[in-house]
Amino acid sequence: MGFLIYFAILIIIPIWAQMKVKSAYKKYSQVPASSGMTGAQVARKILDDNGLYNVTVEPIPGKLTDHYDPRAKAVRLSEENYYGHSVAGAAVAAHEVGHAMQDAEDYAFLRFRHALVPVANFGSNSAIFIILAGILMSIPNLLLLGIVFMAAAVVFQLVTLPVEFNASSRAMEQIVSVGVIRNNEERETKKVLDAAALTYVAAAVVAVMELLRFVLMYIGMRNDD
Repeated sequence: MGFLIYFAILIIIPIWAQMKVKSAYKKYSQVPASSGMTGAQVARKILDDNGLYNVTVEPIPGKLTDHYDPRAKAVRLSEENYYGHSVAGAAVAAHEVGHAMQDAEDYAFLRFRHALVPVANFGSNSAIFIILAGILMSIPNLLLLGIVFMAAAVVFQLVTLPVEFNASSRAMEQIVSVGVIRNNEERETKKVLDAAALTYVAAAVVAVMELLRFVLMYIGMRNDD
């Protein structure tokens, strides 16, 4: 029963977070921003006001595919947000510009996250196979190796949290200061940003829970020896 509850939690938490962000985005993508600015205009305005003239703003296909590419120095917005005039689009655009500002300022957590990408990718792709091999063959040291690789991926998830929260904080500050939204729109904008942040929190919680489960397995295997 305990395992069933555990796995139910692992499934429910991410699904709940995704539902929250999709619900908030869907609701506020129907609410026009009083400034009448498109997501692209919001991003360009904030970038220019902060002297980031070298950062481009580009449309990309897909839904909620918005991101900042530090290598290309480009804020990429899904077409709906790039061309749309909604509160949700303004919030998302400002959030991605927040990452561009972090990049320009050499924000420590962002640099740390970038440094972790290679080992985190390797850990995400290979750790579970090493762990399963260690469990099936009853080799504690092999299980421990897998746990180490998984821990690198978990650290990446944890470091992502301050990066995302900081970008959202910058977004709120910027869209208010440059007049993109009015006072009565701040609450709606914050709801979009908070819902998006939930997905990262959920991913981190699940990752930590999985890591702890395998650590306990390792301790049990060592004790059996």
